[in-house]
Amino acid sequence: MLVKAFLTRKDNPLLIVPCLFNPKELSVEKSNQYGEVNIPGLSSPIFQFVRGNARTVTLDLFFDTYEEGIDVRIFTDRITGWDAGSMFSKLPDIAKGLMDIDSKLHAPPICFFVWGAFIFQCIIERVSKKFTMFLPIGIPVRATLNVTLKEYREIEVQVKEIDYHSADLTKRWVVTQGDSLWSIATKEYGDPEDWRLIAEVNNINNPRILTPGQELIIPLKE
Repeated sequence: MLVKAFLTRKDNPLLIVPCLFNPKELSVEKSNQYGEVNIPGLSSPIFQFVRGNARTVTLDLFFDTYEEGIDVRIFTDRITGWDAGSMFSKLPDIAKGLMDIDSKLHAPPICFFVWGAFIFQCIIERVSKKFTMFLPIGIPVRATLNVTLKEYREIEVQVKEIDYHSADLTKRWVVTQGDSLWSIATKEYGDPEDWRLIAEVNNINNPRILTPGQELIIPLKE
């Protein structure tokens, strides 16, 4: 069973903008942004994560109305907006293209691109139209749209996904001959009296007894 891809508005899923033909391929791009930190004496900078970038989906949509003999823009402009400029016209929002400015939102609508099990919430960032066939009277009947969709995720969704737990900064120490909790605490914390932190987390009742090869957890000092 052939499943046709389509675009729709998030706030009005009953408004379907169908693809006459399914795309032959679909590209998904995801990237992260890093800042370079230059450290004197190092041969190359270190990288610090700044933020993630939204996923981008690019695809070509093909439209052909030659057999019907009708203007192909009836279909393509439902995506790109009407060439007359609907933001300045009296067209109701339901009749505007998906890239036109909605009078209530004061922005183009949030959309879904749906193709079977692939559901992508997005904004339509960019579309390039190419008309490749015309009727003798100049009406275009074949077009290809190169479409770039940018992932849209609500801020409240992203906030819920943030892991507020601190990174695990605990360390481990393998005991060697001559080690003591006091000497380890001095090396790790700079204060031998902090040996109790190590003893407590490792359930050591007698701080004098350490076995070479024993692995100790060195907790993060608050």
